[in-house]
Amino acid sequence: MSFVDKVVLTVRSGDGGKGCVSFRREKYIPKGGPDGGDGGDGGDVIFRATTRLFTLQDYICKPHHRAHNGQPGRGKNQAGKKGEDLVLEVPVGTVIYDEQSGEILADLIHDGQEVIVLQGGKGGKGNKHFATATNRTPRFAQPGQPGQEKRLRLSLKFLAHIGLVGLPNAGKSTLLARLTHARPRIADYPFTTLVPNLGVMELNEGHAVVIADIPGLIEGASEGKGLGIQFLKHIERTELLLHVVDITYRPSGHVLEDLQMIRKEMKNYSLALLKKPWMVVVNKLDLYDNKSRNLEQLEYALKQEGLTWFCVSALTGQGLDMLTEYLSHHFAQKLSDSLEAGLK
Repeated sequence: MSFVDKVVLTVRSGDGGKGCVSFRREKYIPKGGPDGGDGGDGGDVIFRATTRLFTLQDYICKPHHRAHNGQPGRGKNQAGKKGEDLVLEVPVGTVIYDEQSGEILADLIHDGQEVIVLQGGKGGKGNKHFATATNRTPRFAQPGQPGQEKRLRLSLKFLAHIGLVGLPNAGKSTLLARLTHARPRIADYPFTTLVPNLGVMELNEGHAVVIADIPGLIEGASEGKGLGIQFLKHIERTELLLHVVDITYRPSGHVLEDLQMIRKEMKNYSLALLKKPWMVVVNKLDLYDNKSRNLEQLEYALKQEGLTWFCVSALTGQGLDMLTEYLSHHFAQKLSDSLEAGLK
């Protein structure tokens, strides 16, 4: 299954059923009054979030969806059946936009969360409602109201606590695999990761956090180079960013050249990303040698910037204990507070 995180749909709610024109016809009641029933309401268009889905792939080949119409009313005061609602399931983290205005209609962030995007048309009233002292045999009824139609844009944004960013081949996927049970594609060439990957990292006391690894960025990504910045939206909701830098990278200028490059591309995408808490993970210590950049200079520059950093080897596991301990301490209290707040 391919990874699809953005689709455009046209949806329409059901039309209301028309009211009925009918008159009571029973034995020994020669002049029965009007008994036309009301038409049923049209079906609503409902979106429901579910953890069973991870992409919007199901909607690529079917961009048009419509709810059922309400049934017309019948004689003997029988109301028409309401049209069946159209329930469209989407992954948790899906944002629904009005394609024409750009307005956010819903942000589905909880499993089972539902939102009615379009309501069905109201059913028309039967002729029994229009009987008066001067018109005891109304021979008309209301037609049902038509349903609504709207063009929507669905955009999936992962819900993750930690986001991994960095240049291609910095070892983000290897780090994700070490910290979680995820099994992303890993190889010794750039752009191995073509789509975002998610993994769950287990903490102390039964808590867990979700880590998102997005494809590597390169200089000019905001201008469409490489894979561009199309996947940065998947870390917009994260609470902490881990900038993974490669110790074997050879900067031509400043020792933090690769870090500054990534921050620049993130800035071009959204200033909100720059305001998120972040730290640096210096990776590939197992490859550290004379051809690598000077580790002391790198650590000094990080210290001068007032940053938190850890030196690790995602391949061998060197230094990961300290990193996981820091992350556990960082999130454990937050998760406990959130749980207590939810129980109150």
